[in-house]
Amino acid sequence: MSNLVLSSPLKGWIAPLEETPDAVFAGRMLGDGLAIDPTGSVLHAPCDAVVLTVHRARHAVTLRAANGAEILMHLGLDTVALAGAGFEVLVGEGQSVRAGEPLIAFDLDFLAQNVRSLITPIVVTNLDAFRIVRRQQDRAAEVGDELMALSPIAAETAESAAGASTVAEAGGEIVRRVVVPLVHGLHARPAARIVETVRAFTAEVALVAGERRASARSPVGVMALAVRHGDSLSITASGPDAEAALAAVAELIEGGMGEGGPVAAHVPTPSPAPSSVEAGPVTLPRDGVLKGVLAAPGLAIGKAVRLSSSEITVRELGDNPGHEHTALTQALETVRARLEAAAARSDKARQAILNAHLAFLDDPELSAVARALIDQGKSAGFAWRGAVGGYVDALRGLGDARLAERVDDLIDLERQVLRALIGEEESAAALPAGAILLADELLPSQLMGVDPGLVAGFCTARGGPTSHVAILAAAMGIPALVAVGGAVLTVADGTALILDADSGQLRVAPDAPALEAAQTRLAQRQERKARAKASAHQSCVTLDGQRIAVFGNVGALGDAVAAAANGAEGCGLLRTEFLFLERDTPPDEDEQARQYQAIASALDGKPLIIRTLDVGGDKAAPYLPIPAEENPALGLRGVRVSLWRPHLLKTQIRAILRARPVGQCRIMVPMIASLDELRAVRAVLDEAKRELGVTERVELGVMIETPAAAVTADLLAAEADFLSIGTNDLTQYVLAMDRGNPELAARIDALHPAVLRMIAQTCAGAAKHQRWVGVCGGAASDLAAVPILLGLGVTELSATAAILPEVKALVRALDLAACRTLAARALELTSSEAVRDAAQSFLAGV
Repeated sequence: MSNLVLSSPLKGWIAPLEETPDAVFAGRMLGDGLAIDPTGSVLHAPCDAVVLTVHRARHAVTLRAANGAEILMHLGLDTVALAGAGFEVLVGEGQSVRAGEPLIAFDLDFLAQNVRSLITPIVVTNLDAFRIVRRQQDRAAEVGDELMALSPIAAETAESAAGASTVAEAGGEIVRRVVVPLVHGLHARPAARIVETVRAFTAEVALVAGERRASARSPVGVMALAVRHGDSLSITASGPDAEAALAAVAELIEGGMGEGGPVAAHVPTPSPAPSSVEAGPVTLPRDGVLKGVLAAPGLAIGKAVRLSSSEITVRELGDNPGHEHTALTQALETVRARLEAAAARSDKARQAILNAHLAFLDDPELSAVARALIDQGKSAGFAWRGAVGGYVDALRGLGDARLAERVDDLIDLERQVLRALIGEEESAAALPAGAILLADELLPSQLMGVDPGLVAGFCTARGGPTSHVAILAAAMGIPALVAVGGAVLTVADGTALILDADSGQLRVAPDAPALEAAQTRLAQRQERKARAKASAHQSCVTLDGQRIAVFGNVGALGDAVAAAANGAEGCGLLRTEFLFLERDTPPDEDEQARQYQAIASALDGKPLIIRTLDVGGDKAAPYLPIPAEENPALGLRGVRVSLWRPHLLKTQIRAILRARPVGQCRIMVPMIASLDELRAVRAVLDEAKRELGVTERVELGVMIETPAAAVTADLLAAEADFLSIGTNDLTQYVLAMDRGNPELAARIDALHPAVLRMIAQTCAGAAKHQRWVGVCGGAASDLAAVPILLGLGVTELSATAAILPEVKALVRALDLAACRTLAARALELTSSEAVRDAAQSFLAGV
């Protein structure tokens, strides 16, 4: 196949691509090519082609030539921020154009005054199929002058229509378009999963989002696409097993990768703050109180310990390329071995983060950039820093706060590899007991390296509430604030601090009364917890003699053991998803039966309420490729999935019925919205009982998570054996707020009067048929909510294992008549803040 010659699409000066003042283009992250500094005001087609995409901001267009080459032309830098101003698009997507035909007209003077640079990169994005064999540069060009020539690498390629999955001839390319259902888009952990999937195939797989393209073997490149929930994405594959590779990646993405999960008990949080620290002098406010964003809850009193990372110096020039390549390889292997060893002995939260780091370490794009720099005479350290730095700049420049938070992971890996190159290990800081760490930003490896017994909390100038450091802090039980600002870096070592993460405040050098008050609060918390723990196994009865069952929420056998040790009187919610997620096939009946029996035995005969499979929405299983949905939260979820795939439901119910003693296990159905759904599940239960010869009564209840279920609770209670309220989803649906949206986190509160009215209606409907009502959502673990829930008529609470002793202790101190008065008042209030104030005043008198 002959070479394809691309003509200049602009009048201007042709420059090398590396002179583009943008790390994404200069680092060839999107492809290779040239740049033109324009003096003309119309962009033309460089060859005969089809218009593949026109960016919604009108500043960029991608063409596909007849031989399959894809050419991206990006007018100016930072022009996306103009939202189309100054541009006139002259063609449409799918249109065939001839070489020299006008594509986009633009106002050159307007752009010159409003953007960082007019320089226009012209790049070939599918370099797995083409290579540039000739290029012009450092010269003036007219429209139509030769720009560069491309030679196909494969013998043949084929056009693929966007939005369809089409197979070309041998050696060609196939394309499939998917809609991304992941709540937080393709961030670090999903990117690592995609790379892991592609490793099983020899095919070359790429992801294309608008004008951006990334190899599916590059987790950093995938992240840099900045793909968000609901975005459309094209997956391309070529090679001998292209069809299988394409299907595997598409199913992985469309399946959601198990992203999301139940939210924790409500903790009011301030709105996320910017992650950057303002330049210039910063000083402490007069009252000594700094405000930040909650990363992990809690209260701590301690001494300031400034934590900073020493600069690692690298020389620019290498000894010789062979020596530097070997040094980089050995350093990468050293760090890989450390990460693998750490992951093997870590809990699930740390493992997920360490596995993402391992994927970054194996990123072929990072390695290729570093090795190319080594070939240019640079040292291994300088090359590695340069490669990482390009992606750091790219991620920070995407304008996506969640992706910007992943920058810390790359910087962390940069330091670890540089340390390995010079033969040093990051030395752990010598910390005094009660240290409150202060830093510009903390790296995940730094937090993993400290003794949690010595750290009372930490506070950082920058960072975000969903960063990996924030996730680690919550898992370690360390109170933490982020995005406090540069003033925190002016606090001297040894300064007394009060870190109240729950209220988003760091009090610097508190006076004696403030310190005494905080010490009193902390002592009261600790004393209350100790007393509650000591009496955790006592019966749970209110002051006026009302029996309240306090159960534990369980996600696996270990949770059941912990709940029983903390006084759980049973399990009010067994989330069976632990058996179904993160695997390629569903568990069979025998595997499920063994797990259910083990948990039932751990509870020593106490009630075990097992929720049937609850996937869909923010939880997905690879073997259940739920079709792409515009709003997954309102699509196939919970019982709808079970009735969509009834064989899975039947298998699960049979496994539950095999647990002994019969009757200890009760069955609970999630996301019920109508009586017909309950009846359908009841029919499956009756059939399974007949097949297994079970004659004993097995209770079947429903979860109240939708407004429809709450307002028809009286109808459901006529046929259900019990009702259990899932306050997390009920709150989301009542308030019409996505619980996965960090911008709304502080407003999604189960104590909102509208949610409380739904709970009240549920209890009233159940009472008509003498059915008991429980709460197994986050509100049951919220001490402020407990008296209100009891006052509304709830008689069973199922909370997290850690809080169980305190919930039981509180219930024993409550008078039900007083709780009813509080609940009635709460229903008449106008906001969740007012309800919480009333609840706190009530608890102060308990």
